[in-house]
Amino acid sequence: MKHIQIEIDAQLAVNLDGLVDQINARVGSEPFNSHGHLTVKKLTVMLLEDAGMVISRPGSWEGANMADLLRCHGYIA
Repeated sequence: MKHIQIEIDAQLAVNLDGLVDQINARVGSEPFNSHGHLTVKKLTVMLLEDAGMVISRPGSWEGANMADLLRCHGYIA
């Protein structure tokens, strides 16, 4: 397992906490989701997994959608 440490802006941290709270508040009584109750760490891992699928599973909806997101930011994967 590889460990990656990053620093983010304080406002981004507040926004991510708010997003995770918002998502968790909308989970139904019988949730179906891939990563369980979200935390900012789990959200980050999920997004990085999807980015990795651009290479490992390019035809998957996760990989294809992440490639599209990268294109929106001006990057060609």
